[in-house]
Amino acid sequence: MNVENQVHPDPEQIGPFIQTEGPVCMVNLLKFKDRAEYADGRKTDLTGQQAYGLYAAEMRKLVEASGGTFHFGAQCVGMLLGKVDEEWDLVGIVEYPSARALIEISSSEPFREIEVHRVAGLKGQLNITTKRGDF
Repeated sequence: MNVENQVHPDPEQIGPFIQTEGPVCMVNLLKFKDRAEYADGRKTDLTGQQAYGLYAAEMRKLVEASGGTFHFGAQCVGMLLGKVDEEWDLVGIVEYPSARALIEISSSEPFREIEVHRVAGLKGQLNITTKRGDF
């Protein structure tokens, strides 16, 4: 299995995602840069995780205003099963009322204003689309 962290989805990933019906829970596996790196070249003492935290605090407001919920966030401390070249730093689960709600949020002006912190802080991430169900 090949695992490839990204910061933005490939266009071919958006089509199937938008077809997902009903509420979706996104499992976010996050890998942070040691130091935040802003595209505009601004100087900062922020770590990647701190920059991402600025984004996450505002993103929570956007998600909750859409009817979504931040369900879970935790530091990754090791792997019991499986192996990867580089472990993730944080896992989070965010529920959106629909796939369209996530697309609408990520296309909005408020999102574009805060995304600079996300991109500055992330080395990469995996977003796994899930729907509630039983094991």
